[in-house]
This record gives sequence, structure tokens and C-alpha cells, in this order.
Amino acid sequence: MASEDASPSLDILGARSRFLVESSVHFLFHFLILFIFLLLSVREPEGFFVWNGPPFSNGQPIVKLERVPCTNVRFSEDGSRLMVMKSDSVISIYDCDNFKEIRSFQVPNVAAADLSPCGTYIQTFQKSSTPQEKNVILWKTETGEAVYQLFQKNMTKTTWPSIRFSSDEAVACRMATNEIQFFDTTDFPKGILYRLRVPGVAAFEVSKAPGSHVAVFVPESKGSPASVQIYACGKDLQSQPLARRSFFRCSTVQLNWNRGSTGLLAVAQSDVDKTNQSYYGESKLNYLTTDGTHEGLVPLRKEGPVHDVQWSYSGSEFAVVYGFMPASATIFNKKCRPILELGSGPYNTVRWNPKGKFLCLAGFGNLPGDMCKLLEEMFLRQKTELSEEIDASSAFWDYVDGKQLGTTRAECSVTSEWSPDGRYFMTATTAPRLQIDNGIKIFHHNGSLFFKKMFDKLFQAEWKPVSPDKFGDISELIKSVGSLKVAETKSQGSGSASRKAAPSNPTATKPAAYRPPHAKQAAAIQAELLGESPTPEMSKNALRNKKKREKQKEKKAAEAAAAGI
Repeated sequence: MASEDASPSLDILGARSRFLVESSVHFLFHFLILFIFLLLSVREPEGFFVWNGPPFSNGQPIVKLERVPCTNVRFSEDGSRLMVMKSDSVISIYDCDNFKEIRSFQVPNVAAADLSPCGTYIQTFQKSSTPQEKNVILWKTETGEAVYQLFQKNMTKTTWPSIRFSSDEAVACRMATNEIQFFDTTDFPKGILYRLRVPGVAAFEVSKAPGSHVAVFVPESKGSPASVQIYACGKDLQSQPLARRSFFRCSTVQLNWNRGSTGLLAVAQSDVDKTNQSYYGESKLNYLTTDGTHEGLVPLRKEGPVHDVQWSYSGSEFAVVYGFMPASATIFNKKCRPILELGSGPYNTVRWNPKGKFLCLAGFGNLPGDMCKLLEEMFLRQKTELSEEIDASSAFWDYVDGKQLGTTRAECSVTSEWSPDGRYFMTATTAPRLQIDNGIKIFHHNGSLFFKKMFDKLFQAEWKPVSPDKFGDISELIKSVGSLKVAETKSQGSGSASRKAAPSNPTATKPAAYRPPHAKQAAAIQAELLGESPTPEMSKNALRNKKKREKQKEKKAAEAAAAGI
């Protein structure tokens, strides 16, 4: 009997042990997630400083690096190094693990500087008057040695940085007259390894991860169409382009590689719209793949400009905001087939969450600043294996928890960016674009306001880059940290801030002002263009008269019914 009674107790002890082990593992998992801190840099006229990112312990960020006077600041792509340009032609490099200065460069008359993706190199551009003076210098950050120098006449958006790297710094190349020059990233003093001959090349973009391909743009010339071409980066594989797309009416192009280097989105733009439908010219979205299976236009369902396009972090889907206002938004797969329509509204910006499960549609600039965040659990799961011949209309898809999370508004925003862990979305109103109402807003993933701080003048605000792979799943991250109270601060003078909690009750709304009939008509048209409700608010007198008319109608109807009886 004793042995029979001991058996249940042993099972209970075993269950408790398993529970304790599972709880310990769960706690350790969340501890490791929270140990990877979010950081963000903020730059004011007096200099920049680094904050810890959310969640905040007492509703306010903690300064991780005290204010450093500077004119510009930039993180490396992997977040390991921080470059600070100072007013006395000094460029300092900081280690982002402890924010200690590891190297300083004195570069007279420096006009621009750029860090390589892993922070191994820094290249500087100096003003030069003669070709004999090599004004672009590539420095090694650890040793401070100048490893390569060249001459560049001027600096434009398409020519700077002069030397482009892949994300892992395995490939480095630059554009010269009628060719792309490739270097050995481990031995720059060796010089140019090999050249890719492309007559008339005006812009290029090397794929990031991995750096296996390079895309080039050749503008129109003497009746020949403009073209975007894709070449392999290997010396022995550059005899012919892997993909090519030609088109007319194109003055500039934006080249966007996906993660995985399998697809390229090329936004072809012209300054003049010959159809006279747009004052800002026209734009077309082209899609090319490195295997040559697709070389053509993206099938957009609405006419008008391409406002924004962005790849998902996985590189398997891309989102496009396009068309005349109210603009439309569509998600396409890597076969360039539309798989999800996100509706229409006053949008011109799309920001894809680094974890790939949230999407933010927004209308910034001269639009009202509405933001709509959408949830796509893994976005799409294909239930059937589709061949290349099957049309998108006959495909069977399972959209897992595809729903709208919420909407919010961030007026006058200049920049917007998701946090690396995917739980927060930050918008900033910065100078010189806007000289008033400068500040930062941080929102939860569902659009609710988490933190707000105003500045007398703000030049820059950005997250410190961290690989999204270092964070756990979104649902686990959200469970691990509770929601915190929203705090609002207003800067006073040169950085000392008086802090106060945001009021819980909204301010009382003022009565609507009088509008003449023609103004009401104009407001209705404007609301329709922006995708809002065209119904205006009625004044008290109008509501009173409406009720009187309704009562008179009811009275007449009752009298008519009584007469009929």
C-alpha cells in the first residue's frame, strides 16, 4: 500500500519540477530579450546625446551618452560604430558597446563623411579645385590609416558615397565613367581588381545581403531608351546582364534591392508628365529578378505617381503606395502578384516592421499625418503549391489574423521609423524642414501613443540599428513588458527640461465656426479627396431647425393617417 500511495506523490513532484524548469527557462528567455537594449540618438543645435530606448523605467529615458557638440551623427548599418562630425573638421568614431571614442580624424575642409556597414572604414569628401588633389579618402577606423584615395569632382545623391559596400563588406565598388570598378575589401591599397564596362552608366546600387549583384541605370541618349540592368558581381560572370528593363520618359531612378538579393524594384521618374495629369511629373514601378523570370512593370490598379515602396525584412513581399489621392496600397509577393489590398486613404508613406508582422501606412508632408497600422501574421501562408502558369486569381491563400490594429495621427512628421525589435514606431518633426513644433513621438505597435517630447529645435532622431534576429517574436516581446504611462515633456532653454505627465482628460472642443454654403461644398470635396467623411459638423441652430422640420413632417404624417381613417 505504501508503494501505491507514493506513486501519485512522485508524479506531483515531477510535475512541479517540470513547472519550475519551464518557468525558469521562460524567465531566462525574457531576461535575455530585455537585456538587448534599444537606443536612440537625438541631435539638437548644441550637439547630440544618446538615450536608452523604451521601455522607460520611470516614464522618462535615461541618457547613455552626454551631449557631444557636433554637426552630424551617423550609426553604422550594423550598429557597432557611431560617427560624429564636429565643427572643427574633426570626425570621431565611437564604439557603441560602451560609447567610448576609439579614433579621431582631422580632415581639413571636410564636406561629407560616411561609415561602411560594419564600421570598418570611413570615407570623407573634401572640397577640391584640381584633379591632381585626391579629395575622397577611405580610412580604416581601427588604425586611422588612409587605405585608398581618388578624385571626385562633385558630390550628388547618386555619386555619394563614392565607394559602396554590401552589408557584410564582402563587396566594394564605385562608379566611374562608363564603368563600375570593384575592389578587394581586405586590401584596398592593391587598387582596382576588375572593371564592369557599362557605357553611359549614371547610377548604380550593389545588393546588400548578400552582395552578389549590382544594378546599374543608363539614361536615355540620342533616341535610345533608358534601361536598368542587373549584373553578377563575380568577375567571370559579367559578360551579359542577368536582367534588363528598358523604358522611355525617365530622368532619374530609385533602385531598391530585397534581402536575399533576388529581386530589384526600380522607380523610374520623369520631371514632366506628358499626359498633363500631374504637376510633379510621372513615375513607374518596375520589377526585375536576378534569375530573369520577371522584367516588367508592377501591375498597379490605379493611375498616378508611386509615392513609396518598401520590401519586407524577409525579402519575399513588398508594399506599394501609389495613385492620385486618395492613394491605394497593395502588397505583392516575389512573383509580382498582388496578394493583399490595404485600401485607400491620404497615404504617401509605408514602413514595414523589421519583424515582418506589422505595417504602417501614413500620410506625412503636406498630408494630415494619419497613420494606419496593419497586422499580418507571417503575412501569407500558401496552402497549395502554385506553378508559374497559375493566375493569381485562382490561388488559394490563408491570411492568418490579417486585421487592422488601429489608427493614429502624427502631424507635421518629417521622419518615421520602426524600432529594431518591432514593438515601437517613432516619428520626428525636425529642422530645417520645419522650424516649429519640433519633437519626438513614440507609438506602440498598435498605434497608441507611448511617449512624447518637444524640443525648441531638433535636427535628428533615429534608432540605433540592431539586427531584428536578435529579438524574440513580437507576441513574446509584448507579453514580456507591460504598457507604461505616456509622458510629455517640454524643453526649456538649452536642454534642461521640466517634466510633467500628459493630461488624462482631453481638452474641450470649441463650437464650430460659421461656414458659408460655398465653403461647405469645398470642405466636402477636400474631405472626399483625403478619404475622410464628407459630412460636416452642424451648428446648434441647424440642429434645432432640423428637429423642427422632422417634427412637422411627423405631425403632417399623423394628420394624413387620421384623415385616411
